[in-house]
Amino acid sequence: MQDSVSPAYVHGDKHASPGPMLTAGPRRFKWYGISTLEKPVPAEIEAKARSHIAGADLGEASDLGFVVLHRCGPEFYFLILCSWRGENEIWETVYARDRGDAGFRDWPRPAPHLPTFCVWEMGAVAHETLAWRRYLMSKRDEAARQAWLADQYDGPV
Repeated sequence: MQDSVSPAYVHGDKHASPGPMLTAGPRRFKWYGISTLEKPVPAEIEAKARSHIAGADLGEASDLGFVVLHRCGPEFYFLILCSWRGENEIWETVYARDRGDAGFRDWPRPAPHLPTFCVWEMGAVAHETLAWRRYLMSKRDEAARQAWLADQYDGPV
């Protein structure tokens, strides 16, 4: 059994920054970049991430969701596409990009017990969970949909 936290681990804050909505066909996704304030996600990496999602086969994704682009280290990024399905479930597709990769690639998920979101990504997920709950409790008309799309988090995670 693995310990939950290594004695050598030092934790620090990152920042969730909302970005412009991403439209991919009929789908609309809120956008979050997560990084330290000192080393934000470079514009060219965000552009590659947006292009990847826009051109990906999104057959399982629903019409509303959000994307998290997380700068995990100097040159490693997770790109996590989340869509709301089954009324109250979040489904995800995970991509990654590392130093030397031309673009983003599928992140393999070969085992039954796998990581989902890290503590920094959970900041955006927690906000989106509450925003989706507010949407579900609303009339779910176009005004409610627009309110949901405009409701993004910007702050420490």
